[in-house]
Amino acid sequence: MHEARSTKHEARIFIASDHAGFHLKKFLITELTKSGFKLADLGCNSAEKSVDYPDYAQKLVKKIKKEFGILICGSGVGICMAANRFKHVRAALSYNVKSAKLARAHNDANVLCLGARMTKDQSALAIAKAFLNGKFEGGRHEERVKKLGR
Repeated sequence: MHEARSTKHEARIFIASDHAGFHLKKFLITELTKSGFKLADLGCNSAEKSVDYPDYAQKLVKKIKKEFGILICGSGVGICMAANRFKHVRAALSYNVKSAKLARAHNDANVLCLGARMTKDQSALAIAKAFLNGKFEGGRHEERVKKLGR
């Protein structure tokens, strides 16, 4: 399944969460690493201490150049809003595989946002794999994506 996009696995993927997303983040790191992805964990480091999701979104987006990112909070909404404040970021909140595929194919999304309280572990894993294995289609979508960075 990963042969066609093996170069994608060469790139490092940054991942961060707030306290509500901590357990899902740890699960995804373990499972995506088993699938050959290289992840860099930017925190937070505990589910016990409440932290502010904008801090972790900012930490991740400052690292992103050509890499991808995964951000997780309770609903996924707040952390997605925080990430999209940066011009070079196209963060997409996905609750299913189809939306993750379309975010990559049509919007050239570079950050996947997940809601730990909305998405079960195995579903989140399938969503993350669909996102990370996805490719931007370009074509009619290119001009639209350019407008997002203005």
